Amino acid sequence: ILKGSLELTIPEAGNLCMRPLKTKSDMSKEHMMEIRRQNCNPMIMKVTYYKKPVFIHQGHMQWLWDVDGRRYLDLFAGVATVSVGHCHPKVTAAAEKQLRKLWHTTNIYVYSPLHEYVDKLAATLPEPLKVIYLTNSGSEANDLAMLMARLHTGNFDIITLRGSYHGGSPQTMGLTSNSAYKYPIAIGLGCHNTMCPDVFAGPWGGSHCRDSPIQTIRNCSCPQGLCMANDKYIGQLKEVFATSVPSRIAAFFGEPIMGVGGAVQYPKNFLKDTYKLVRERGGVCIADEVQTGFGRTGSHFWGFQGHDIMPDIVTMAKGIANGFPMGAVVTTHEIAASFGRGVHFNTFGGNPVACAIASSVLDTMKEDGTQQISHEMGTYLLMGLSKIRDKYEIIGDVRGKGLQIGVEMVKDKASREPLPPAAMSEIFEDTKDMGVLIGKGGVYGQTFRIKPPMCITKDDADFFLAVFNQALNNYMEAHH
Repeated sequence: ILKGSLELTIPEAGNLCMRPLKTKSDMSKEHMMEIRRQNCNPMIMKVTYYKKPVFIHQGHMQWLWDVDGRRYLDLFAGVATVSVGHCHPKVTAAAEKQLRKLWHTTNIYVYSPLHEYVDKLAATLPEPLKVIYLTNSGSEANDLAMLMARLHTGNFDIITLRGSYHGGSPQTMGLTSNSAYKYPIAIGLGCHNTMCPDVFAGPWGGSHCRDSPIQTIRNCSCPQGLCMANDKYIGQLKEVFATSVPSRIAAFFGEPIMGVGGAVQYPKNFLKDTYKLVRERGGVCIADEVQTGFGRTGSHFWGFQGHDIMPDIVTMAKGIANGFPMGAVVTTHEIAASFGRGVHFNTFGGNPVACAIASSVLDTMKEDGTQQISHEMGTYLLMGLSKIRDKYEIIGDVRGKGLQIGVEMVKDKASREPLPPAAMSEIFEDTKDMGVLIGKGGVYGQTFRIKPPMCITKDDADFFLAVFNQALNNYMEAHH
């Protein structure tokens, strides 16, 4: 599938033109194999998963090409990072323009594009979230948010959800609750976790718990308007308060929808009830929007808005600059004042090129209607995937909002036990070989993650659904 070898270029006139991809003309087969041997080292392979790695050459919008000229529909977007499309013409033009003007200064100087950008970003957030600190990554943003919370509250302990991922720095590794991302050293002191309120795989859940077009296959006996699963998971949080932390805490960290954890969605009122309990104990509430922000959930620009909550601090990265290294922490004037007792300085935070790109990304999101695309295409994909779920015993759950989608694979629907890694890899590899790139996540690597650039079309969605269905069919025929 997708044997076409085309390269997209953007001429100055702005019209798309195509020419044959010429990689083999200047690179022998032996030379390409040597490059693969040199670059595809075991550490990289641990991350890429693929038995036959994809050696990417270039990209355009929702498409990627490898060095052999093979085209792939990218439904993982560099881990939910390419927001408006690979090498989007408008964003590329903004980057080129800034590169010819000024690459770097620091925020010890006044530079108008930086201030214009933060004003534009602040306008997307509700009051009182109006003070912005620019960083270079999501890990760095979350690290800074931890420091802010502890300084402002005078407390130390922070709670996250079991199975979550909040970064790979020494501090944020403490927030991250997944052994695959931890090392046997002292990290993240003062970090604790509570049970993830997973209404599919967890001990409690039902058929109308979550804010998604698709609900779980589990039965539910809750009276209208009540969610006993939510009460049970809140009870687990209360256990943590009673046994694992002091009477006063610094913060609660939570994603509106889990990212690396497998697109897990919580009972509808879980975050609202959690925020209330955390604030009663002196803590601040932090929304990690690194993956859910910038309209990816479709219904709102920020994921927390879908939970009817108001965080004290919001962290963001990934889609903020369409793949250019950038992150941000947004908070209130009150918390910023506590943080201002010392000098905070970041050499690259607010870099002119980063700000020019991020500003163009915000403009492009508005002009291209990416949030609406996320809503419409995400709902279409979820409905299509739910039909596939009903066909195959090894699909346990389909969930998500917008273009933040998870497909949890199981041995069988009754047990809900995770599908083994070898089986996941087989389906994953087959999907790639048929021309579609997706991701994996979950504590046991049991969830396929679909988080494409927010520019995909109905044709793209139909193509993926056909490929995914075929990969599942191939697996079932080979093993059952």
